[in-house]
Amino acid sequence: LSSGINAEYGVINTAKAPSAIGPYSQAVQVNETLYISGQLGLDAQSMQFVEGGVQHQARRALENMGHILEAAGSSYSNIIKTTVLLKDIEDFAKVNEVYATFFKAPYPARAAYQCANLPKYGLVEIEAVAVVGEVENH
Repeated sequence: LSSGINAEYGVINTAKAPSAIGPYSQAVQVNETLYISGQLGLDAQSMQFVEGGVQHQARRALENMGHILEAAGSSYSNIIKTTVLLKDIEDFAKVNEVYATFFKAPYPARAAYQCANLPKYGLVEIEAVAVVGEVENH
């Protein structure tokens, strides 16, 4: 990037969300854009999955994301794109029920995929891109 524009870069980390289980950050902020790493349905203290199946894991993953958003000075309403990774695409409707309780219209853009496996053999992982600061809806 030789445009001469300097970007502000920072790492977001909070003890309220599970620590990274590999060489990555919970989130990275570049200027007003926040890139949140995939969140699993892990308890931040025990680093174990919450019990109760895919809906409980989805809820915890989104709650963990909320803690990261808060640490960055952002919120669910500032999320512009999510990616939902499912161990089983048959769980799509179940995860959607939980997902819908965290977002209001206008909803963020989203992709959802079934994958062969997820870290620690989780049932769902959710990542997001958000804006930090005021967002004006049109």
